[in-house]
Order: sequence, then structure tokens, then C-alpha cells
Amino acid sequence: MRLVPHPDGDGSVNGAEPRSVSGSPLLEISNATVRLYKAAFGRGPTHARARFAGPDTLIVLLQDTLTVSERRLAALGEHERLRAHRLLVHETLENEIRSVVERILQRPTLSLISGLDTHRDLAAEVVLLAPPLDLGFDGSTRGSAGGTGAPPIA
Repeated sequence: MRLVPHPDGDGSVNGAEPRSVSGSPLLEISNATVRLYKAAFGRGPTHARARFAGPDTLIVLLQDTLTVSERRLAALGEHERLRAHRLLVHETLENEIRSVVERILQRPTLSLISGLDTHRDLAAEVVLLAPPLDLGFDGSTRGSAGGTGAPPIA
């Protein structure tokens, strides 16, 4: 199964308490990411949006993720310490985020890249997806990239 981004489906979530909505994989990924952030950091983002940035790249943007103590560190100008701390804690989330994306999109992930702008309280999760599996005439699966392993990055 290959999911193609729909131009009108925004996959966005507003509010700290995500609602369970089926039917939109992007919304489901946004909701799950908010829940994972809340469990790891003590509070979830107030805004989240998942979008495709091409057929094999998913971006989840999160706003208003910092805790009160993290905001105080930012106000003191301790952005590098804050970023290092946040990314260290974020390592505990990586496998869970990848699992959620793989389950919902039914595609393996090749990489998860996380970023944080501590000045604007924005976070990004960039997920590189493996090529979708195609079913051959005999029912076997093969990668759409010809089974050569990881796809080339353009």
C-alpha cells in the first residue's frame, strides 16, 4: 500500500489533548506524536501538523513544546544546553515515533531526524520512508527501487 499525500488533507491538530480520529493517516501521526511528547516531556505541543514533503519524506511540525523550566533556560540564553537536554530525552522517543509512522503508513522508516528551534519553540520530526513494497505477480514482495536497498537521496 502506498499513501499519496492529498492536497487538501492537512493532518493538523490544535490543542494539547489530541482527539482520536480515524481516516486520516497524517492526523493520526500528529495525534500520536503529541501523545508521545506529552509522555516524555510532561506536556504535549499545542499545535502539530504532519505533511508529506515528497513521496518518501514525512515532516511533523510541533509548536509550543517547551516546559516551563525549559522556557526559563531559553530566557537565560541557555539555548545550547536546552537543545542538548531536549535531544537527549528525545532519544527515548525515536523508536516509538518510528513505530507509529511504520504502523500507520505501513512502510518501514529509514531515518528519523529531529530538530528544535529553542528561540521560537518549534520542533520538527523528519522521517525518511523506505520505498513502498510492490506485490509481484507471484504474490512476493519487492521494493519499488528494484531491491537495491536504501533509495538514493536526491
